[in-house]
Amino acid sequence: MAATVQKAVKTAVNTAVGDAKTRQMKEFTLEHDNTTPLTTYFGAKVSETDVALRAGARGPTALEDFHNREKISHFDHERIPERAVHARGAGAFGEFKLHTALTGITSAPILTDTSRVTPAYVRFSTVNGSRGSADTVRDPRGFAARLYTAEGNWDIVGNNIPVFFIQDAIKFPDLVHAVKPEPHVEIPQAQTAHDNAWDFMGLHSESTHMQTWILSDRAIPRSYRMMQGFGVHTFRLVNDEGKSTFVKFHWTPHLGTHSLVWDEALKLAGQDPDFHRRDLYDAIEVGAYPKWELGVQLVAEEDEHKFDFDLLDATKIIPEDLVPVQNIGTLTLNRNPVDYFTEVEEVAFCTQHIVPGIDFTSDPLLQGRNFSYFDTQISRIGINFGDIPVNRPVCPFANSLSDGHMQMFSKANRTRYHPNRYDALPVTKPENGGFKSYPEAVAGVKERIVGPKFKEHIAQATLFYNSMSAVEKKHMIEAAQFELSKCAESVVHQTAVDRFNLIDHDFAVAVAEALPHVKVPDAVKPNHGKRSEFLSQVDGKTQTFTAAGRKIAIYILPGYEWSQVEPLKLAFEARGIMVKFVAPATGAVKSAGGQELVAEFTFENSRSTYFDALIFPGGSDPSYAAKLKTGRLIHAAREAYMHLKAIAATGNAVGWLADVALPGEFSADAKTGTSVAQENGVLLAPSPGLGVEVAGMFMDAVAKHRVWDREVSHIAA
Repeated sequence: MAATVQKAVKTAVNTAVGDAKTRQMKEFTLEHDNTTPLTTYFGAKVSETDVALRAGARGPTALEDFHNREKISHFDHERIPERAVHARGAGAFGEFKLHTALTGITSAPILTDTSRVTPAYVRFSTVNGSRGSADTVRDPRGFAARLYTAEGNWDIVGNNIPVFFIQDAIKFPDLVHAVKPEPHVEIPQAQTAHDNAWDFMGLHSESTHMQTWILSDRAIPRSYRMMQGFGVHTFRLVNDEGKSTFVKFHWTPHLGTHSLVWDEALKLAGQDPDFHRRDLYDAIEVGAYPKWELGVQLVAEEDEHKFDFDLLDATKIIPEDLVPVQNIGTLTLNRNPVDYFTEVEEVAFCTQHIVPGIDFTSDPLLQGRNFSYFDTQISRIGINFGDIPVNRPVCPFANSLSDGHMQMFSKANRTRYHPNRYDALPVTKPENGGFKSYPEAVAGVKERIVGPKFKEHIAQATLFYNSMSAVEKKHMIEAAQFELSKCAESVVHQTAVDRFNLIDHDFAVAVAEALPHVKVPDAVKPNHGKRSEFLSQVDGKTQTFTAAGRKIAIYILPGYEWSQVEPLKLAFEARGIMVKFVAPATGAVKSAGGQELVAEFTFENSRSTYFDALIFPGGSDPSYAAKLKTGRLIHAAREAYMHLKAIAATGNAVGWLADVALPGEFSADAKTGTSVAQENGVLLAPSPGLGVEVAGMFMDAVAKHRVWDREVSHIAA
């Protein structure tokens, strides 16, 4: 009896406290140090691991060397099949805390019990590229969240874009075959800028809405920390009385939704292919924990058909102007993986992982994903993938499934079937927490057909385009021109422009300026003129602008003026900004007064693209400005300026920035005034003692993300 009570208490603690998953994972974590002797896999201590057993100093290697064979054989089999899509990713652990209960709407305690702290895990990814591809390619991003609830694992397996290319899962193999590298050359990697991708999209009208999103800045996010997530599909919430409410899930970052600019994304793909992975890891390591709000859009069952689109169509959004998003809980990521392979590569998400109180709809893409995700995990990591620590729930779990590849538990139950004479593993009635599928009424003739509203593919694409700011529309046009310029076949160009013409005639005309052989058709129908206030990243109604979580680079050389740097550093760190020092070499860099700051980056091992904003402080000696006249520093200033980032210079670095790095960009007064000047999004503070004012103004500039009205077409960097 005491053991039963103790087990129940342990279970309650494990499922109620947010670090339950951390404690569970520690049970499967091996600690090795200089007191841990090297052994073979089966325990024999190893005396030599650098030289194989051989017959004489120059003789053949002996086959009997079991350590050599074990070591090489294991290495030969270390790789598992990478994911067909979402192969390139990064993950982190954390917790979810509900703050607004959906009482009466769902029976799921994860959405009704505000006292819980639920362990969580998120894997971010690109979609198209291989595991070794770059982070900053133009591509949708995966946003797969797992909540380890007391009722089982709940996986919300979504993307950073709320819609998808196709409506029916039967088209998924065709889509992936089309967007992957072309099979005769295996290029291009991790991008849609090729004939097959645009041929597929051009011949599938249902992809029109998704085309606008991938051409937008959403497809090149600044950071996983500054990226929205969406469940994409419409699900059901079911309450204790069995009443259903349709729901769409949204993750909204506390840092706002922000993106790179295209030139920056291209350069980062070569300069730091791990940019997003590194950014997430670094932020968590220094305690800048990224957070998201979980939001829901709720539609009553009786209102299902009141829209001009079908709720079951994954190529459509529910505009927030029609159904507001209600934020109900906060997700915080606060722990990095200990072992990438076992905690990121082996994590296995499935859309079918839901808990009582949540259920599926008949969305045809979701229905197919429910099969496909489970099926693909079997191919990658075996039928017992649920036993891998990162995939295990924190609540008790038991089943009558047996054997299979890599089964690791000895089950004492001899009656692995149901019912059985011992009533082993009894089922649980719904009123006691057992899962019950929503009794949806269905009727119809079995045939290959779609609902009538599924056939409209253009209106929401036009809505998205209309909702963009002028600069975002410009980016979409330039993205389309870039993508199509990589396509070799004119028929692909023409098909794409024909589709753009259905979205907006002026959009098609603008894209076609870079494709002189393409004929833009006459406008098929007028642009409907509707726009949403919630879709733009520049002026969206609920967009967040903050300097918190940003990375500011301060470029220093020996002899810098301490008073121009230390006040800025302290002010920035107080606002949750990560300050990074860049110098000729890593390590301590002395100021003119002998104080030291530690440089993490050098002029050679980093580029301006690594940072959100740049500051160039001056020195106390006139010769300091002369030392700034180096190619790397000049390039850093010009490149950041071209990428529309906030820049500041103080003291005698002002003259260098204005006359050497960016000549002709500022007025004469800005270089010599006694106050802080702000021109073209650049702060110039030639007089000492303005640290507090510079810090405040600079943080305000950084919070705006970019200086969108800065003219940079003449800047070469």
